[in-house]
Amino acid sequence: MDNQKRAYIYVSLSILLWSTVATAFKLTLAGADYLQLLFYASAASFAALLVIMAVQGDLGKLFGQKGSDYLKSAGMAAVNPLAYYCLLFKAYSILPAQEAQPLNWTWPIVIAVLSAVFLKQKLSVRSILAILVSFSGVVVIATRGDFTGIKLENWTGAGSAVSSSIFWGVFWVLNLLDKREALVKLTTNFFFGVIYTGITVALFSDFQLGNIAAYWGAVYIGLFEMGVTFVLWLKSLSLAHSSAKMAIFAYFTPFLSLIFIHFILGETIMLSSLTGLALIMGGILLIKS
Repeated sequence: MDNQKRAYIYVSLSILLWSTVATAFKLTLAGADYLQLLFYASAASFAALLVIMAVQGDLGKLFGQKGSDYLKSAGMAAVNPLAYYCLLFKAYSILPAQEAQPLNWTWPIVIAVLSAVFLKQKLSVRSILAILVSFSGVVVIATRGDFTGIKLENWTGAGSAVSSSIFWGVFWVLNLLDKREALVKLTTNFFFGVIYTGITVALFSDFQLGNIAAYWGAVYIGLFEMGVTFVLWLKSLSLAHSSAKMAIFAYFTPFLSLIFIHFILGETIMLSSLTGLALIMGGILLIKS
């Protein structure tokens, strides 16, 4: 099997797994608060990444970093996983999954804006139009298509979901400027992330989850949202003839996710969710073209 075919297998697995996590968030949050979920998922992710590095014989790279590298990761971990997932899980604890998931997918638009500000990349008229199109999708989802019946609860959840995309954009820019190997950076970030999230739970929640299913749900999220799936994704990009073309496959994720949300969570997919998602993705494709 040639590298391109293997790349398609890895990217397909990545998209399939990421498509399940919105459903996993909602199921797990039935037995855990969002801070507890963040801690246990971060711990599971760190453990999985550590095992992967050990199997690959790369632990020396992890422990042989410069002091400044550890300081970078300590700072980046405050952005991701702490702030990013705290806001994301908070959104899922408030909103239906079909709304929280597409709102979080505004991150490519946020990245375009942050790249213009911090990386001095030009923000074209097309990019500005794309931002407006995606923002209209956010409004449609947040109002559920009823612009006269705006509810504070909707906007609190929507604000958390969209704010999470801002933190992901900040993390993406910081990560781009950090030239260490991707797996080394990710593992080190989650080491500090476990510390931060553990302190957060100790201060504002407790470590006892509501049921055993919540523990398994957190492990699943740690493995297939935060950890292992990123490794599969990076592997697909490294094997592909064109990483840019492979990245397009990621945009199937929110649509496939709605299928799991409908059939497993039993949510009736609202027209406002589909319309808002279409507008958000339309803006993303416009800015990418």
